[in-house]
Amino acid sequence: MTTSLRIRYETMEIGPIDIHIRTLRDIHQFLDADDLAKKIGISSAAWPIFGIIWPSSEVLAHTMLDYKIEGKRILEVGCGIGLSSLVLNHRLADITATDYHPEVLPFLLANVALNNGEKIPFIRTGWEDDEDKLGTFDLIIGSDLLYERDHAHLLSEFIDLHARQRCDVMIVDPGRGHHAKFSKKMVKLGYSHCQRKPVDTFYLKKPFKGQILNYSR
Repeated sequence: MTTSLRIRYETMEIGPIDIHIRTLRDIHQFLDADDLAKKIGISSAAWPIFGIIWPSSEVLAHTMLDYKIEGKRILEVGCGIGLSSLVLNHRLADITATDYHPEVLPFLLANVALNNGEKIPFIRTGWEDDEDKLGTFDLIIGSDLLYERDHAHLLSEFIDLHARQRCDVMIVDPGRGHHAKFSKKMVKLGYSHCQRKPVDTFYLKKPFKGQILNYSR
């Protein structure tokens, strides 16, 4: 049985910003010695997903590079390694991160330290949790969140619970086939909706087939 994780350290160039980052070496890593993930329903196959930088997260991070953040309280949902949160933290944004995975916080703390940043508030919570003490936000962001059909309902309800009366939502979706259902849910909740292809993804190894989904209320 594996008793340690293989880790990768790298520096990612997000525009003019260098983000130093600690991730899992690959998607074959697994270590759940105390069964913390197993107890909350995270399988061994799904366990490493949080610890990898995915193309959608790079697109979101680059989009956050010049997004207007002044005076906004921002929430990153399902942050994983938290690349966008690290970019926003570099910009001194009021950013809070959330994820369901029990290993996210140690990696987030390590990455904040690598970048000499201010502490990023983090709450481990699931989309079905009612008592997470997060409060409400002006901007809610996330990437590659719609894995399963039921995620459209769960995510839309979670977002609405934590959205201020006037709120913008941005989700980068790689095209897993569930974003149309999610958009319908968001429109029913009172949000306007538009979507677009990212303008330039030169920083990715392969063409990005997904969309940037925007919602406003």
